[in-house]
Amino acid sequence: MSPSPTSAGLSKLHPFDPLTPVEIKLAVSILEKALPGVPLRYKRIDVLEPIKKDAVPYLDAERRGSPLPKKPARLLFSYFHRKDTGGFFKAVLNVETMTPVFIKELPKDVQGPADIDELIEIEEVCMRHPAVLAEIEKMQLPDGYTVCNDPWIYGTDSDSETRRLAQCYMYIIEVDHPESNHYSLPCAFSPVFNQVTKELVRIDQLPTGVDSKTQPTQPWKPVKCVHYAHDLLDEPLRTDLKPYIVNQPEGASFSVSGHEVSWQKWHFRVGFTNRDGLVLYNVTYDGRQTFYRLSMSEMTVPYGDPRAPFHRKQAFDAGDVGFGITANQLALGCDCLGHIKYFDGYRTDSKGNPVHLKNVICMHEQDNGIQHKHTNYRNNMATVVRNRELVVQMICTVSNYEYILAWIFDQAGNIEHEIRATGILSTMPIDNEDGLKVPWGTNVGPGVMAAYHQHLFSVRIDPAIDGHNNTLYYEDSVPIPVDKDLNPFGMGYTSKQTVLKKAGYADLSVEKNRVFKIRNDSKINDVSLKPVAYKLHSVPSQMLLMSEGSFARKRAAFSEHAMWVTKHQDDELYAAGEFTNQSRVDTGLSEWASRNDDVENTDIVVWHTFGLTHNPRPEDFPVMPSERISFMLKPDGFFTKNPALDVPPSTQSFNQSSLHEDSCCSDKSKL
Repeated sequence: MSPSPTSAGLSKLHPFDPLTPVEIKLAVSILEKALPGVPLRYKRIDVLEPIKKDAVPYLDAERRGSPLPKKPARLLFSYFHRKDTGGFFKAVLNVETMTPVFIKELPKDVQGPADIDELIEIEEVCMRHPAVLAEIEKMQLPDGYTVCNDPWIYGTDSDSETRRLAQCYMYIIEVDHPESNHYSLPCAFSPVFNQVTKELVRIDQLPTGVDSKTQPTQPWKPVKCVHYAHDLLDEPLRTDLKPYIVNQPEGASFSVSGHEVSWQKWHFRVGFTNRDGLVLYNVTYDGRQTFYRLSMSEMTVPYGDPRAPFHRKQAFDAGDVGFGITANQLALGCDCLGHIKYFDGYRTDSKGNPVHLKNVICMHEQDNGIQHKHTNYRNNMATVVRNRELVVQMICTVSNYEYILAWIFDQAGNIEHEIRATGILSTMPIDNEDGLKVPWGTNVGPGVMAAYHQHLFSVRIDPAIDGHNNTLYYEDSVPIPVDKDLNPFGMGYTSKQTVLKKAGYADLSVEKNRVFKIRNDSKINDVSLKPVAYKLHSVPSQMLLMSEGSFARKRAAFSEHAMWVTKHQDDELYAAGEFTNQSRVDTGLSEWASRNDDVENTDIVVWHTFGLTHNPRPEDFPVMPSERISFMLKPDGFFTKNPALDVPPSTQSFNQSSLHEDSCCSDKSKL
């Protein structure tokens, strides 16, 4: 089939450019022609990333300024349901030839990710169902009070359940206000719906005490709602905060062409997918390759409440829904400060229509203290350089929680991945009695408890440290044995290297100051005489706490170890596997690592697990102050000296700071 004029117009797209609305329409057209007369419900339409062996020659030519070879084929994929049979399908589509590469039905026990339309539909069905309305009536709420619900991914506690289910957690809305904090007033019942048939499966009564005992819905005992919206607070707002204005009179120091970014010797492309959200491609520094692809691959949030149905609460926020699907539309002066560049994205609705996701990624510069400084104490001559950073950021709202995901570049060749967790705790009802508390949660307000839980992230690092053949190893700092000649005073210590030669995992060791490094064995640093490398500087994190044999553990094997390495495969992008919704076992890292591939001096992928064990505080409610965690990718023998030496010194003429004057009425005699 000859390319259509529309598909031919897509030839200007870069291989790593995100999905376009034209492509969504083309994908729908291809599927409708391949399945004439079949009613379809679309879950996903997105770009299928190019095969790496086809993309690398194109990127190499681009970087060197050489004539470009033929571009890799532009492929899309789609997940969809047939409405007539209920079957769940995956298709790969070639938009250049307007033909399907394949269309296949997936097994009955595979559930695709949630989509926005589906969640809205279930929420509405729940609030109209007579049995649910009857439960609400039993609560005998005061006049003006209403009820809403959050449809949750059902989770897993059975090897045989194949229905696509949703657990609806119910909440009371105290006031007619768009930001009324319903999470402060959880109900003690929870309907379960079949998301395909929209039928009510059952209504779970929730335990409200230390044991798993439940009781029928009772009249609600009024408690005070704890609000976070500023105009609903009991206390007045502070009046002593003055404006903080980030002013860049000459604009930003970065340049952007489409999705291609250049800043301070860094060069990369900003990508966006429905599942990953923000993706960075072909990251180079001063023309040298560093990383082929960087992304947040997956996260799992298992809850430590052992009572049914809370035992099923385990979200996979990327796989179950998608960081791109839940990305916020950002606003000037709120989520980022200074001179801001925004990037858009697209998704499809359930009917196959393009949905514009405006301003879902923001990029800006920020000052982060001193980059380097030294004062010659003999003459007080000082050299000081400020640390300018470039931040590429996305914010996702997953029902109650917000995740702020940022890649931060600096002028010394470092890349930091920072995550801030905020939003509102996922809450459960608890009997409002004196002294009642549970050992797996914290009372955060009257009649409301927040369970202990973990946030465990998996970042996928596809390295290209001066080329695509790399090696992962770890380095421990260990004492040198006391020796009368070599170490007579017992003061010496050295480093010990361990290469991961086979696909598998390793763990951090605080006691040994274990550092993981990715090196290129074919490139030797002229000064250190060691292979050029980047090191992964992490923070110690507690791995998954759930018991061996639990579904939470079987589904999220990536969260058992801090570091994994696998041999590159094009279709292995997600740490817990392609489909996580109601999954029963891991189909990701543990399966790929079990191949026992050789991973020394070859094309590897490094996966890093880190996260937060969050045992809530009262101070985390009604809205949680940001909890920050990050790791860094730092050059280690990649350069022969500090690469930021050429950054201009910090001066008052450049920075134009102002001096604070003491208040005229202050009593200086007391200072």
